[in-house]
Amino acid sequence: MTQRTNKLHLLGAALVAMVLAGCASSSGPAPVVELGVTSSASASSGKYVAPVTRVAAAHGQDWRPQTYVVQQGDTLYSIAFNFGFDYNDLARLNDIQDPTMIHVGQELRLFPANSAAATQAVPVAAPVAAAIVDQPKVVKLPYSPQAVAQIEQMEQQEAVAETKVAAQPAAKPEVAPASSNVAVTGWGLPTSGKLIDGFSKKDGRKGVDIAGKLGQPVFASAGGKVVYSGSGLRGYGKLVIVKHNSTYLSAYAHNSRIVVKEGQQVARGQKIAEMGNTDAKRVELHFEIRKLGKPVDPAQYINFPKS
Repeated sequence: MTQRTNKLHLLGAALVAMVLAGCASSSGPAPVVELGVTSSASASSGKYVAPVTRVAAAHGQDWRPQTYVVQQGDTLYSIAFNFGFDYNDLARLNDIQDPTMIHVGQELRLFPANSAAATQAVPVAAPVAAAIVDQPKVVKLPYSPQAVAQIEQMEQQEAVAETKVAAQPAAKPEVAPASSNVAVTGWGLPTSGKLIDGFSKKDGRKGVDIAGKLGQPVFASAGGKVVYSGSGLRGYGKLVIVKHNSTYLSAYAHNSRIVVKEGQQVARGQKIAEMGNTDAKRVELHFEIRKLGKPVDPAQYINFPKS
């Protein structure tokens, strides 16, 4: 029940009491109308203390932090790759005009501040000062036509104030970078050839290496969007990165030539590059699948020929 409803009930009860008192005697003391009753939880202070709520964790199994501090040797391209993002999304999110211009110690946001996908469990270190709201002040008025008119005027003013508060527009939420949540229904071979090196966490091998011939076609293992095309990631040579959905990326390294552009949508089996040996000792394709930025064994998704 609201304070306004309380006051209306009090007013009605008081008027009934006035009528009864008038019928019984014309010489008794004038009845008193009271407006504004303090909450029983805060009657001693006359204040209402708003409750403090905690932010619930909604990040699920996503290991990625809300922000990242740039380290020596980082580029925006490598940061995006290591966390499973399109570097253009990170640039927009952090208002970076030139993706090559980041510096050591710079804090980058990986998610919008109010993104549900990025909300971490928030430890409560210390109580936050609660908002204090004053109750309407108690007004005591002897019964008279003027007092009733004054009460009605106060009720009207309060109703107008409540309407203005309710009509205030809510803050516009920040929009998260767009990404597809379409599931990857199947992975195909990125090229033909012999598997010469497999995935190994222990040895630091983040993908698989496939031997082949110079100029041999390299195909998108699954459909998606080309989010990187170039040679800006050290050790990968000419590299193509395809973002398949909000979870998976695939990477194709050491190419001699790239035939797709950033932002281009590609289909599974579509030619995206030609095999080469850029940043490699031999002609080969280094192929990675990354889940939320972390390398996973491509052999879990694709049946590579043994010979």
